[in-house]
Amino acid sequence: MQIDWLPLEQVTQEGEHTYTFHLKRPDGFVWEEGAHTHMALEGFNAGEKPNRSLIRHMSISTLPHEGTIGITTRIKPECSVFKETLRQLRMGEKIALFKTHSNIPLRRENRTVYLLSAGVGLATFRPIILQHQADRSGIPHMHSLNIDSTRTGLFQEHLRPTEQFSTYYVDNRSAYFDFVKEMATDKEGLFYIVGSDDFLTDTIDVLKIANIPTAQMMLDKRQDQLNTFLT
Repeated sequence: MQIDWLPLEQVTQEGEHTYTFHLKRPDGFVWEEGAHTHMALEGFNAGEKPNRSLIRHMSISTLPHEGTIGITTRIKPECSVFKETLRQLRMGEKIALFKTHSNIPLRRENRTVYLLSAGVGLATFRPIILQHQADRSGIPHMHSLNIDSTRTGLFQEHLRPTEQFSTYYVDNRSAYFDFVKEMATDKEGLFYIVGSDDFLTDTIDVLKIANIPTAQMMLDKRQDQLNTFLT
């Protein structure tokens, strides 16, 4: 297994308790939109077995052409050992990335794409939206719906609405599900869903009640995990 140890170049505050950690992108390190990676801190592989408290499964919130590997996460005042260690990292200190992969590449099937996320889950969709803005072939329209009780409105300065892209932010689940039900009147749409397991389950239930086929639902989960959510 290849492990890339990459220096921290910059930290950007995106909103309340939300930060993007920018790592130096080495030549040849590429990924697809919607990719995730395993992010590990120093010492995670010092023993006979990996220290899983120093490893997290994270989405990459940038695209390769931006020249940086961005990892966006929320760090509250009271947080895990992993996030507290992350918060205290200095510029130049290294973070390990490995097993980078995309479960939700952009499908270009001449269908409208709906991106449904909760909180910082929108970071997974940022590169998907940017990829669509660069090449709209096969996607007549894209809608992004994000629920965030902090009212941060992540990435608004980067993800501005256009004729082919609409973005919505809501601060409660009731408004979120009203939006989802309206979107689900499009029986041909593709629905990408990112958030906690409970968020995924509740959203899938709404889509199923609206008779959206599971083949039109995209989750950032391994193939063996999909059946747990979609059946």
